[in-house]
Amino acid sequence: MASTQKMSTTSNGRFDTPLYTVAEAARFLGVPTSTFATWAKGYVRRPPSRSTVVGAPIVTSFGAERGYPSIPFVGLAEAMVLAAFRRSGVSLQHIRRAVPIIEREIGVEHALASQRLYTDGAVILYDFAEAQHDEELGGLTEVVSRQRVFARVIREYLKRIEYAGDGWAARLVSPATARPVVIADPGRSFGQPIFIHGGVRVEDVLDRWHAGEPLVGVAEDFGVPPEDVEDILRVTLPAAA
Repeated sequence: MASTQKMSTTSNGRFDTPLYTVAEAARFLGVPTSTFATWAKGYVRRPPSRSTVVGAPIVTSFGAERGYPSIPFVGLAEAMVLAAFRRSGVSLQHIRRAVPIIEREIGVEHALASQRLYTDGAVILYDFAEAQHDEELGGLTEVVSRQRVFARVIREYLKRIEYAGDGWAARLVSPATARPVVIADPGRSFGQPIFIHGGVRVEDVLDRWHAGEPLVGVAEDFGVPPEDVEDILRVTLPAAA
């Protein structure tokens, strides 16, 4: 069985530079901030008359004061895979069981951000689910052309992850919108989400719109298609409400 190994963490600060607050990372993925906080910080629950329940973090993060960046790019990539698992209907309890198995079998830290998850992860999860008689985890995979692959919803998320030559996630397309509209790339704009068409920071465009300027005029000034701005507004406004 493979042992977990450390990897080089020097490329574009993907592993060791906090780039996003919990709220920013959650918004990029289209998940509630409270959900992402649980993934990144863990939790402690003290039910009445029952033992304390502790959940360890499952997304890479660094200690930081509230409102300051604490999530590195690799943590955002890991969380994108977790969001896919949750979208498929698997509970966080079952996911917590699966993540250490994936890391152990793939043999690297941050396995959820590794390209090997894409190539080997489905078989690893299926074998583990079969051995544990875990039907819920088994639902993460399916058979296509006689091969064990991730379920469709997970494959759709993984298609939005671009890997670098070193085998680690290097560019993410936000799953918050149905169409590819926004990306996060640590080599551009310090990793802040930018529009695919226009290459400008989402925050800069939305700041102008929030200031009261017409959407079409803002989009034109930044070279962003108006429909792309509209898509982002649909997913960010409920989070800001």
